[in-house]
Amino acid sequence: MPVVRLIHVKVPADQMAAAEKIWRADCAPLMETAPGCLSERLLQCNEEPGDYISYSEWADEAAIDAYRKSRAHAEIQRHSRLLQGARAVVKTYSIIP
Repeated sequence: MPVVRLIHVKVPADQMAAAEKIWRADCAPLMETAPGCLSERLLQCNEEPGDYISYSEWADEAAIDAYRKSRAHAEIQRHSRLLQGARAVVKTYSIIP
């Protein structure tokens, strides 16, 4: 059963353009090619523009676990750490049939 992984990220206003560039150029391409990743999107809150959600769908929990141990995940973390003051919370959700 597919699993949705949400990464809630709060980015300071002066880092928003950099965060979006990093996601487009570095993070999304790595995640989209990870085995078991079905889709990856970046959502921006309309009411709080510095509030983002990385929304990804995965084939199953095993695919997420394998991804978290991969070089791609380490590379994404390296890019994400370039953002000063950003805070992230990761949660996974099951899709109700």
